[in-house]
Amino acid sequence: MTVRDVIIIGSGPSGYTAAIYAARANLNPLVIEGAAAGGQLMTTTEVENYPGFADGILGPDLMEQFKKQAARFNAEFITKDVTKVELEGNIKKVFVGDEQYQAKTVIISTGAKAKMIGLESEQRLLGYGVSTCATCDGFFYSGHQIAVVGGGDSALEEALFLTRFGEHVTVIHRRDTLRASKIMQDRAMANDKISFAFNKEVTEVIGDTKVSSLKLKDTVTGEESNLDVTGLFVAIGHTPNTSLFKGVIDTDEMDYIQTIGKSTQTNIEGVFAAGDVADHVYRQAITAAGTGAMAAIEAERYIEAN
Repeated sequence: MTVRDVIIIGSGPSGYTAAIYAARANLNPLVIEGAAAGGQLMTTTEVENYPGFADGILGPDLMEQFKKQAARFNAEFITKDVTKVELEGNIKKVFVGDEQYQAKTVIISTGAKAKMIGLESEQRLLGYGVSTCATCDGFFYSGHQIAVVGGGDSALEEALFLTRFGEHVTVIHRRDTLRASKIMQDRAMANDKISFAFNKEVTEVIGDTKVSSLKLKDTVTGEESNLDVTGLFVAIGHTPNTSLFKGVIDTDEMDYIQTIGKSTQTNIEGVFAAGDVADHVYRQAITAAGTGAMAAIEAERYIEAN
């Protein structure tokens, strides 16, 4: 069986960038992209904060450019999900069903997914008024009425950030107290552009081609009401795609892969992690791409040293 230099598990900005760097270093990477190749940007409409695209670019188009660039340098792609890994020892084994692939190094770039409310209307309008990232999309909501769902620090951070653009921001929380830290609560409550809808949950996102309002239900009384907004930001957390590596790779209390120091090295030699699977702070395409480059460079150095 051929033992490759590097296998990249996952795609998105981190996986594809790792592939570009690894391929240009003549490491002939195999990218097992996953069945849903391209990552979170595949559900994003306009990306305006990725350098080099002055007029913006659609998320899927950006990922297609990344992949084409990696393919140009002879990266190979399999658009299936990895089902099992054996990462200990000098030769790493990666399984796709009954197929086994072997490599000296593995780069994990399986990303994360935003937790959603779980409504059909929310999925249908994702990218058309429903978003999971204020730093990505806030700019599009200048002068709008906006709602943020959530009660933690990230929800209040999103709300405070959105006050730079929106006319007003309503924070919707299903309980009567927030989970957020005291300092974040104080900041949000002192901001006259933010109001709170406590004991409320969103039961429907209303709109044909874009969001026009939300249907809310009171969690105590069951009473229904409408909230006129043109933007809904869901900020109830992210789940890193790490179930495949449970008990194999060290993760933190939120299940994100832990890397050593400022590197992308995991607790297993020759195994690296890049992008949102290891980053719950920045979660941007540009930072994911940056760590993808780091992982490929570190994999190359590891191979040379061994």
